[in-house]
Amino acid sequence: MLTASCVRCPAPVIEATDGTWSCPDHGVTSPVWRAPEASYDGFAEHLRRAAGFPTYVPWPLSPGWTMTDFAVVVPAPGRPTAVLTCTSGTSELDGPVDVLVVAEEAGTGLGARCAGTRYTDPGFEIGERPPSARVRIGSQSVNLWDISTSSDDGEFDRSVLAGEAAGRWLWIVLRPASALLLFRDDWILRDVSGAGPQLVELPFGGHRPGW
Repeated sequence: MLTASCVRCPAPVIEATDGTWSCPDHGVTSPVWRAPEASYDGFAEHLRRAAGFPTYVPWPLSPGWTMTDFAVVVPAPGRPTAVLTCTSGTSELDGPVDVLVVAEEAGTGLGARCAGTRYTDPGFEIGERPPSARVRIGSQSVNLWDISTSSDDGEFDRSVLAGEAAGRWLWIVLRPASALLLFRDDWILRDVSGAGPQLVELPFGGHRPGW
């Protein structure tokens, strides 16, 4: 079962009679629906809540990698504004690695929370210089730019890439920061929102990351 928390922090939120949600620290907010652990049943519920919004997963998953987390922001029923997935595994150089992928409407703020940036959207940091990397989604090649977190706490624990795909912000957060070396221009993100029975092939489980 998915439970709701604040889009800006891990605090649980309360629904008011008028349908709004409130965080004890941030006031009125958008709820993030997240499963206590990654499982096939939880992911099926996630896809129902995220209907009409892409759920991107690196594809294919490398051997030994699993989906360890997923979440969806739904301010109002039937109107999702952001989706997050996390796949985790190990590399010889970095040890445990988390790859978080967030697709969101402008102003949502989930990507910024995962990235650890002070600004909600990455717009002012991209487009005015050559892209740092590319990722393929279907037939589209998406440009990505490295986003600085140098003025924020935990600045050395992650690398952040961001760009625009299908009119939405796309964030990719890799932890630890050195895992950026795993990223190549032939990376593929697959929208699994319509994958149906093929989801059985997705391995679930493992330590759920904090964000």
